[in-house]
Amino acid sequence: MSGNPETPGPPDPGPRFSISPQERDALRVLARLAIANRLFPEQAVPLPGPPQGLLARPCGAFVTLKAGGHLRGCIGNVVGDGPLWDTVAAMAQAAAFQDPRFPPVASGEFETLDLEISVLSPLLPCPDPALVEVGRHGLLIRHAGRSGLLLPQVPVEWGWDRETFLAQTCRKAGLPADAWREPGAALFWFEAEVF
Repeated sequence: MSGNPETPGPPDPGPRFSISPQERDALRVLARLAIANRLFPEQAVPLPGPPQGLLARPCGAFVTLKAGGHLRGCIGNVVGDGPLWDTVAAMAQAAAFQDPRFPPVASGEFETLDLEISVLSPLLPCPDPALVEVGRHGLLIRHAGRSGLLLPQVPVEWGWDRETFLAQTCRKAGLPADAWREPGAALFWFEAEVF
């Protein structure tokens, strides 16, 4: 038999999430309520328990806060070790009050905060960095006791190509820009539904 075997397409790094508009709205309300409860304890409302379906499943998630278009906080959990519902509530509070790059959010800022939630697919080893698609994949590198992660929307926001995305993921970990090429470096990819 002659001829070249058909080149397979890139492997799918986990299932694509399909979050309904109602589920998105519920997560947005939950995240804002979690922050408000810490800012205004005298008006705190108990957080509801997780609904059924995707929101009750373990999924990784990041919550990003912006004020006036500028980053104000971003914290996440890459691996879902509890219901997505609980993870989003915890990450919203962490982004508002525990991001070491920023002072805690003040009560006067609450109404001006823009909130973005990223729900992550499972992390899988990236079989070939050439298959990374800017805008589709997020990356995590682990090497020499360090790790760094960038969400799929980051290279789009900065106008990076694939090589720059790989380099910046390494820099996020405090590694040389080409550390992803080094023996022993572990590169993982994932997808995220962002809203």
